[in-house]
Amino acid sequence: MTNLRDKRIIVTGGGGFLGSFVVVGLRDRGCVDNVYVPRSKQWDLRDRDHIARLLREQKPDVIIHLAATVGGISANRDNPGKFFYDNAIMGIQVIEHARLHKVGKFVALGTICAYPKFTPVPFAESDLWNGYPEETNAPYGLAKKMMLVQAQAYREQYGFNAIFLLPVNLYGPRDNFDPESSHVIPALIRKCLEARDEGRSEITLWGDGTPTREFLYAPDAAEGILLAAEKYDGPEPVNLGTNCEIRIRDLAELIARETRFKGRIVWDTTKPNGQPRRCVDTRRAKELFGFEARTSLEQGLRETIAWYEPHRKKA
Repeated sequence: MTNLRDKRIIVTGGGGFLGSFVVVGLRDRGCVDNVYVPRSKQWDLRDRDHIARLLREQKPDVIIHLAATVGGISANRDNPGKFFYDNAIMGIQVIEHARLHKVGKFVALGTICAYPKFTPVPFAESDLWNGYPEETNAPYGLAKKMMLVQAQAYREQYGFNAIFLLPVNLYGPRDNFDPESSHVIPALIRKCLEARDEGRSEITLWGDGTPTREFLYAPDAAEGILLAAEKYDGPEPVNLGTNCEIRIRDLAELIARETRFKGRIVWDTTKPNGQPRRCVDTRRAKELFGFEARTSLEQGLRETIAWYEPHRKKA
């Protein structure tokens, strides 16, 4: 058991969407003056000298590594090299310098995109290496998965305590709603609200709507990360999810209802669908550190929409 209140903690990506909820969760646990969030304007985590100086100055006991270059299908398709390099180099160098600086615990956040394209549903952690990821986000998924390889290798050779978590698609307040780089839920919410307010009769979405996805409310994901940081010290990867999948077509209709968009949804089948199905087996997280998602998709969507509407100009 790791008592986070007694540790100096760095949260990379702590100023971002998921990271902001992790920082709130740490404060709720009494971690007020012992949490440091490195900002990208000051600390470039692709630069080993920046990382080394950061660790020398902050002397962390725990690192929660959430920083990543991310985006939806379009962003992944347009930036495969950048998504691979940024995420791979950050993971490799942050873990290496954490080892060199004798950091007591390292929490690495992977991605469901690391799973093979045709993984049997629900995705079990034991299936992680049984094929190649879906092509549009394979560079991102593989770059993140290298942290698992590194964490296990460093545990074996150096006794380095690194754990690796695999969250499903995240959503919630403070998400990225930029149409060029957002994921499916914020993109759909924005499309529906804009079409509603402009009086348009239809919206066009990518693919045919048949793929399924699993979504985890970001505050729930943050709680799962912190429970793992406190209670899990093993080498095996662990899924974070809800064990509930929904078709993209059904998700779009649900968001249209919640945003009061009454127009037609048109599917552009010339655009890619992405991975056919995504839904994870969540038993390991429950057994190892007691994590279960608490927020239903309907409730989480309502809270996300309620946050976004007054923030639309800023977001």
